[in-house]
Amino acid sequence: MLFTTSLVAVVGNGEKMNSSQRRLLIANTKRNSTICELSFGSAILAIKINRKNIVVVLEEFIYVYDIGNMHLLETIDTCPNPNALCSLSPSPDMCYLAYPAGTTISGDLVVYDAIQMQKVCIISAHKSALSCIQFNYSGKMIATASDKGTVIRVFSSQVGDLLYQFRRGTYPVHIYSLSFNLLDTLLCVSSDSETVHIFKLGENETKSNEETTNRRPLSLFNGVKNKVSSMLIPDAINTIFEPQRDFAFARIPTQSKGYRNICAISSNHQVMVALEDGKFYQYDLNVEQGGECSLLKEFNLLNS
Repeated sequence: MLFTTSLVAVVGNGEKMNSSQRRLLIANTKRNSTICELSFGSAILAIKINRKNIVVVLEEFIYVYDIGNMHLLETIDTCPNPNALCSLSPSPDMCYLAYPAGTTISGDLVVYDAIQMQKVCIISAHKSALSCIQFNYSGKMIATASDKGTVIRVFSSQVGDLLYQFRRGTYPVHIYSLSFNLLDTLLCVSSDSETVHIFKLGENETKSNEETTNRRPLSLFNGVKNKVSSMLIPDAINTIFEPQRDFAFARIPTQSKGYRNICAISSNHQVMVALEDGKFYQYDLNVEQGGECSLLKEFNLLNS
């Protein structure tokens, strides 16, 4: 569905023509009419929509369409992408698309301008394969997670610089969802564990700027110190102390643990989690103190 409009993209889950996984139907639910139908050579794995584009993700191709007339703008060859990793920025002002680069074991991603139809940059996000990528609303930042799920990173989508780095935990998990709030002050992360993590944005840059200002006269000493410490402390150990921990968290009830899920943060600082078993949980987030979020509501979407 395109935001709160009546435009809906539908893909089947069967082999027959009217329910084929290779068939895309664009419908207007308000008028109860079909806008167009498209067929592809292999199964459609994901659909991404904003106010300018519809993006169709297959295992080895991405098709970019103009949402106004459904004209095919570009066909992008990709590495095998069986998990349909792809993100399209919600804002039409910076219409960026992101998808894995290189091989299936690579942690690199491509940022692509879906208006100019050209690559913006390639980001080396992680050492292992990507498991989740997500733009913020404006498209200026992109959050990434690897298949280990222990470290979450946020990059500038325009130049590829690392902006923030967060540690979700020590043990590997599969990250299902990354979500910025509209103000770009919080990042919500859900996985196959029972904990949803909320990280605070802005503090890394502030801390970095303060340290640079306060220590500028000691830059020579710091340079020598860093070189010595890098020789004595392996990179794998050194990086453990760099990422910031979560600011707040929410616990998913035990009966829903392990189900695929998505998370989001509303404008009134409520954390929402929807799971594939139909359960929906809503939590209250204390933006001043952080800590554990309190459960406000829970209900089954399949029964409503």
